[in-house]
Amino acid sequence: MIPLSTRMRPSSLEDFQGQEHFLYPGSLLYNAIKNKTFDSAIFYGPSGTGKTTLARLIAREMDADFYEINASTSGTKELKEIIEKCRTGFFGLAQKTSYVYVDEFHRWNKLQQDSLLQWLEEGVIRFIGSTTENPYFAVNNAVLSRVRSLYEFHRLKPENIVTILKRAMEDEERGLGRRKVPYEENALEMIADRSGGDARMALDTLGFIADNLTEGGRIDLDMVGEATQSQTLFYDRSEDKYNLLSALQKSIRGSDPDAALHYLARLIAADADIQMIGRRLVVIASEDVGMAYPMAVTIVTSCVQAALMTGFPEAQINLAQAVILLASSPKSNSAVVGIQEAMEDVKKKRISDVPDHLKDAHYAGAVKQGRGLDYKYPHAYGGFVQQQYLPEELYRQGVQYYHPTENGKEGAFKQYLEYLWKKKR
Repeated sequence: MIPLSTRMRPSSLEDFQGQEHFLYPGSLLYNAIKNKTFDSAIFYGPSGTGKTTLARLIAREMDADFYEINASTSGTKELKEIIEKCRTGFFGLAQKTSYVYVDEFHRWNKLQQDSLLQWLEEGVIRFIGSTTENPYFAVNNAVLSRVRSLYEFHRLKPENIVTILKRAMEDEERGLGRRKVPYEENALEMIADRSGGDARMALDTLGFIADNLTEGGRIDLDMVGEATQSQTLFYDRSEDKYNLLSALQKSIRGSDPDAALHYLARLIAADADIQMIGRRLVVIASEDVGMAYPMAVTIVTSCVQAALMTGFPEAQINLAQAVILLASSPKSNSAVVGIQEAMEDVKKKRISDVPDHLKDAHYAGAVKQGRGLDYKYPHAYGGFVQQQYLPEELYRQGVQYYHPTENGKEGAFKQYLEYLWKKKR
């Protein structure tokens, strides 16, 4: 039986979900596909994010022959057979360019990868390679230099996956629409969250549940929990994950380690993944503790990395250490306030250019342009010298974004800065 994820591959660019950072109506990639000017590319990113699907859509839009091989099961022998077919089409009457798609391209060695070079240079083929590895490490430089673009695929957002799942539930030709399977909205949301941004995993989970429902059954939280072997507390209205994360942060901000540990325990009991909790803790380390204890972000990051390395149940100890540290640390929100104020000025105020004495002077002609002439090198003055760094308007206004508190380590930073700038201020 064909898996639901295979049946539900989108048939048009308009149905493609995710990767909005480079594919949207009017984007260069979208226009290149629609204008039939797309050349060669390398797609890289996690599994189930649409690399193969997009390659097939491109070939369909380009009205070109499309050959697909997987580098884990095919080698240069299969590639040579494909190249021979491409050469026949290219040098024949039609002079047709073909697309060759190599999945898991990083699995080929240097010689195998280099076997593409001649045909890329001659234009016999246009190449799309996909890899889950960083191409700057996994792909030869010679191949990279001949490929116009590299596109990084991100894990799909939960809302993208929910859209894909609903489409599968409603599609009568390829999906589950004819079967009229009843489902709960939050059950699809749980599948999306549990898929880790992998559309293939989400669709195949949905297909597994639908194929094994008892007659008259419905897809609900219990079914999804059974299929994914996960608890379903998050998806009960009484236990929303964002409320728990909010309570965790506010308890830490309020320096209550007992309450913070309580909400951490509820998150773990509700099967929150380490990344979800870890992301919030790293933000808290800078947003709420910040300069009062600058090492907090380093320690918390290490705790989260340790948790990812060990996995549950031991990971709860690493996360608990991070929570206790944050809740017990002095607090300062000067970093978040400072950058918010600076961003607001950049957006709303008319600000002049960088002062001439701060501009780059490491090139011929800089001196003639007056660049860097009056710059005072602080190390030549014992480590500090007063001079203007802000653009003129902000300098005249006496703008100050960083307002240090007396809390924890930040008190020492405040005293130091006041000592340095006391003559000015």
